[in-house]
Parts: sequence; structure tokens; C-alpha cells
Amino acid sequence: MRARMIVSTLAVSILPSLAVAQAAPVAQAFRDVAATDAKNLVAAAEKMPADKYAFKPTPAQMTFAGIVVHLSGGNDQLCGAIGNMKPPTRTPITEAAGKDALVARLKETFDFCQQALAHLDDSGLTAPITMFGQTMTRAGFEMETVGDWSDHYSQAAVYLRLNGELPPTAKPPKPAAKKPGT
Repeated sequence: MRARMIVSTLAVSILPSLAVAQAAPVAQAFRDVAATDAKNLVAAAEKMPADKYAFKPTPAQMTFAGIVVHLSGGNDQLCGAIGNMKPPTRTPITEAAGKDALVARLKETFDFCQQALAHLDDSGLTAPITMFGQTMTRAGFEMETVGDWSDHYSQAAVYLRLNGELPPTAKPPKPAAKKPGT
């Protein structure tokens, strides 16, 4: 009887904290991905040399600067809609703005994403959102956004490698171990 009382007391005291921790698993996962992707995309933009921002592997592809401009505009719209927050009004920025301005703008838009997503929860996952001429659920746009960030990071990683730079998430090769006596 005493053991059952102890187990019941523990369950009653622990379960509420477990419920709170799991209250918004999708929203928390999305915030976690947003933070990681922001770190990686900003690091890629910082790593690309300024004189390579006009680089594009083929005429049909975007320039590296074009990727940064695209992400910056998309971040405000996507994070604003997903987080139910009006995106800020920013002065337009073009590929010609230069590396420093483009990196600063990308950081600003990911800062806005962090703000917009801070209070996101799972209660509105099925709410319809219309954006870019398309209507989907909030969950659908969360998935589209993760895919978009991943797509553009892989693009940036390839552009970096084609210009002799190691992408931020790549690990440099380990030096060969020295053999004893050499």
C-alpha cells in the first residue's frame, strides 16, 4: 500500500512537467530546425568570399548573392505567416548590395524568424495559410520552409566547394596519424 502511494505521488508530481515538455513537439522541432538552419546559412554567407557573390555554376542558376536575397525575402514572409506575425517592412535589397549588406539582411530575417516563432504552438497546425498563391496548412508551410532552407543550404555548400571553400557543416579531413619512428 505504501509503495503504491509513493508511486502515485511521484506520478502526479512528474506527469504535469512531462505534459508541458511535450505540449508543442512540432513547434519546438520547427524552432530547433530554424535555429540550426539559420546558423548554417548565415555561416555559409559569411564564408563565401565577397568577390564570389556573383558566382553561379551555370547560366540557369542563381548567383550566390541571389540565394541570399531569395532567402531574406522568403524568411520574412514564411516565418511571419507561420508565426502569425506581420513581417517587418524593409527597404528592398538587391544582389548588388554587396556581401556585408546581404549577410546583415540575412541575419535580420533570421532574427525575425526567431521572434515570430517564439510563441508558436501546435494548436494551429491545421489552420490554412495562403502565401505565394498557394494555400496549405500551417504544418504544410512549416515542412515547405524546412525543405527550402535545406535546399538552399545544399546549394550554398556546392557553390562554396566550387570556389575552394569548405561549407560550414563539413569537417576538414583528419590529418594522417604519424607512424612511430617517422
